[in-house]
Amino acid sequence: MKLWVSALLMAWFGVPSCVQAEFFTSIGHMTDLIYAEKELVQSLKEYILVEEAKLSKIKSWANKMEALTSKSAADAEGYLAHPVNAYKLVKRLNTDWPALEDLVLQDSAAGTKYQAVLSVDDCFGMGRSAYNEGDYYHTVLWMEQVLKQLDAGEEATTTKSQVLDYLSYAVFQLGDLHRALELTRRLLSLDPSHERAGGNLRYFEQLLEEEREKMLSNQTEAELATPEGIYERPVDYLPERDVYESLCRGEGVKLTPRRQKRLFCRYHHGNRAPQLLIAPFKEEDEWDSPHIVRYYDVMSDEEIERIKEIAKPKLARATVRDPKTGVLTVASYRVSKSSWLEEDDDPVVARVNRRMQHITGLTVKTAELLQVANYGVGGQYEPHFDFSRRPFDSGLKTEGNRLATFLNYMSDVEAGGATVFPDLGAAIWPKKGTAVFWYNLLRSGEGDYRTRHAACPVLVGCKWVSNKWFHERGQEFLRPCGSTEVD
Repeated sequence: MKLWVSALLMAWFGVPSCVQAEFFTSIGHMTDLIYAEKELVQSLKEYILVEEAKLSKIKSWANKMEALTSKSAADAEGYLAHPVNAYKLVKRLNTDWPALEDLVLQDSAAGTKYQAVLSVDDCFGMGRSAYNEGDYYHTVLWMEQVLKQLDAGEEATTTKSQVLDYLSYAVFQLGDLHRALELTRRLLSLDPSHERAGGNLRYFEQLLEEEREKMLSNQTEAELATPEGIYERPVDYLPERDVYESLCRGEGVKLTPRRQKRLFCRYHHGNRAPQLLIAPFKEEDEWDSPHIVRYYDVMSDEEIERIKEIAKPKLARATVRDPKTGVLTVASYRVSKSSWLEEDDDPVVARVNRRMQHITGLTVKTAELLQVANYGVGGQYEPHFDFSRRPFDSGLKTEGNRLATFLNYMSDVEAGGATVFPDLGAAIWPKKGTAVFWYNLLRSGEGDYRTRHAACPVLVGCKWVSNKWFHERGQEFLRPCGSTEVD
């Protein structure tokens, strides 16, 4: 409770509760405390409601189990003689009781913070933003959601007339003239004096008549109509958009049973590196070809917090290299902040660098600095290659191309934030303290185009990662060239 009150005071005044005595020197500040206390009461009432609901579930489960165990204990052998009863007993002990334990131990305050929902007005604002950006596909999705919530009786300042105004023109922009006309008529039935709707109605009717005249006489009216509410997403600059977003939702992963049989766990000693012989790392295959592996317990919580502490003052909007000019610039498809850490910044940076060198068996002498990136809500990096496709890139002349990527996950992410490979159908989810590694180049030195990957948008929470890009130079004897791509 003390932490909860302190957090609220911090949110209101930007100072910890330990300095609250200062408020008594000013009546102005003391009046602020009245509102803070009112907010505390409301939060307490919400907390009580959640706890009561949780306790009700536990009581219901206890009553159910009491009745069941009374019956089973009366004749244990006879009860277990039926295979269904035996199965359900094992299932309860392995699944149901652990689930109840999780419920009992669940932090109600933490559990409620993700229960927020978007109101009608929130959804309308999202739809209007999409409309202003010319994104009519998402305008339709948001406005249809607004109508659904309004039809369910949700109170809002947004009216159906406002929604239909945006929705009718958005579906017209998507080529659905019939539905645009129908929605405009609905709008005028609600607001007959709507001037723009009246003009649109006449315009849509004229276009529809012209369209009918152009059609062949043997086509029916039904053939002219577009199925209501079904629209294809307009093609944009990202050819794998649908696959990318599907993987980010946890759908479309191509980890077939046959492929899964080829994935193993093992202890990894970095080609018998002396530093890892006594304490090898746990290695898990995430994908077979190209080979993508995950290492566990790569960074401790203390190391992660120290690196975040060093990186925060240096964070700046992440940039990308323009494929035409080679100039670094910000881009809407990479939304995050990043910083670069040198070994002289802190001993922990040098220690982590050495650890990555031992694990991979590659030298960090020609690798890039340790990059730390922070993704907030909505932060993402759409599909891209880590290796350069510009053969005469100035950076490649000395150190060579980016041979491999070592990616440290420095936080868990409540929702979203996966690393996905659209061409593979692979999705790798963040786990704090773990790291994933893959080669960007084949042994021939050519880029492995299968490694095109993306950082999915963060939906809930905050994502911290750090990565090291190993370059070709200096790796000739550590990862010899060859005609095969297998490592």
